[in-house]
Order: sequence, then C-alpha cells, then structure tokens
Amino acid sequence: MQTVHIERKQNYAIVQLNRGKVNAINHQMTKEIRTAFANLESDDTVKGVIVTGIPHFFSAGLDVIELYSYDEQQMKEFFNDFGGMYIQLAKFTKPLVSAITGHSPAGGCVIAITGDYRIMAEGEKYTIGLNEVAVNIQISSNLIRGYAFWLGEGLASQYLLDGKLLNVDEALASGLVNEVCPLEEVLPKAEAKMQQYLRADEEIFKNTKYKLRKPWLEGMETDPKIDLEQAIALWWKPEIRAKMKAFVESLQKR
Repeated sequence: MQTVHIERKQNYAIVQLNRGKVNAINHQMTKEIRTAFANLESDDTVKGVIVTGIPHFFSAGLDVIELYSYDEQQMKEFFNDFGGMYIQLAKFTKPLVSAITGHSPAGGCVIAITGDYRIMAEGEKYTIGLNEVAVNIQISSNLIRGYAFWLGEGLASQYLLDGKLLNVDEALASGLVNEVCPLEEVLPKAEAKMQQYLRADEEIFKNTKYKLRKPWLEGMETDPKIDLEQAIALWWKPEIRAKMKAFVESLQKR
C-alpha cells in the first residue's frame, strides 16, 4: 500500500494515513483504507485498531484538486467507495481509537468520528468538523447520523448548516473528541486507551459496541443509493462546478 501504513503490535494494529504533506484523500487512499480494515476485521490475531495521521494533519479532507479532474464515472466510483469506507469503519466490530494528529476537516472528520474514542492534538490552529455545506459538497444521511451520535441532534444540525469547523476546545466541549493532549502524546494515549479496551471480554465489548451504535447504523443499507445519486447530480451542477473551480484554483496558488 502506498497511502496507508500498517504497524502490527502484540494484539492490535496502528493504521497510519500517509499521503503527502496534508494527507488529502483521493480514490486510491479510500480503496487502500477499505482493504486495510477488511483485512484487519477478518484477522483474529488483531483485537483492535488505532487510526492515526502524520504530524499536524490527521487528514485535510478530500483531495479536491484531484477529484475535480475526475470524469463522471470516476466520480461515481469515488463517492461509492468513500461512502462504503465510512460505513465499513462505522460498522467495524473491534475497538477503534482515532489518534487525531492535527487538522481533521471534512473527509478527515468522516474517518475520525468512526472511532470509539477520539484523542486530538492540542493547538489553536487545528480544526475538525464536517464543513461540507461551506465547500459545496452534499453530505449524506449516514454522515449526519454519525455526527449527531456524538454531538446530539441540535448541535449537529447547527454546525452542519453553518459548515462550521471546530477548534480543539470546541471539539472537546461538544463531545466530538474525548480527550486533548500535546501532539507527541496523542499516539501513546491512544495505545493506552486501546490496552484498556482490550482488557474487556472480546465478545462483550463487541456486543456492547453494536448495541450502542444501533441507532446510528440503522438505515445504512438503504440510504447510500439515494445519497450517492444526489451527491453525483449536485457535483456536476454548473453553479457548484463553477464554485469548485474557483476553490481549486485558490488551492493551486497556495
């Protein structure tokens, strides 16, 4: 794998997102994440997984520059795989800890919220959240449910419609993340949390996790097709395409 590195510990694994200086998500990375987690789910020697990023960037979100160049079929395949990746992570049966090493907007937040426990690096510059409305990308029903699962429906609604990115203090106060610490402590704390989870009976943990997430996971098998068609139609809407072009050009100038 080129964009995902897997380190195996005694009875758990660390999945590191590692693509460029900001960990922007493209189709290749999405497919590699799906492959990694499918393999780890089926591997009985792996009892839990930590997902992390690189210093200062858990993931900056979707690689809009690359995605803008995709044709209609490529975009359909990407949206399908990205949505599938999110469902796969949300349904991951083993303990999953998100070690958020910095910026985590949009697509980065999509991955982060699937963790059972989320530890984020402290720092005024780091942000996290689902700001799809602000960048003209249609958010799915599945993602809305996931966001509301941690934040509550009222706060999730407010933040989603505002396209708000939360700073670290706001993320902690809202429940989007569970813990904040210096960057160098994020992964060690995530490993300590994983070791705590792994002391529980494996079947009891798995059953309890499913019961807790049941309201979030219900409907995941039926909604994606509707959401996919809507997202694709809006992606090619001329007005949105024009705004996306301007956004891409602004990114290319940085």
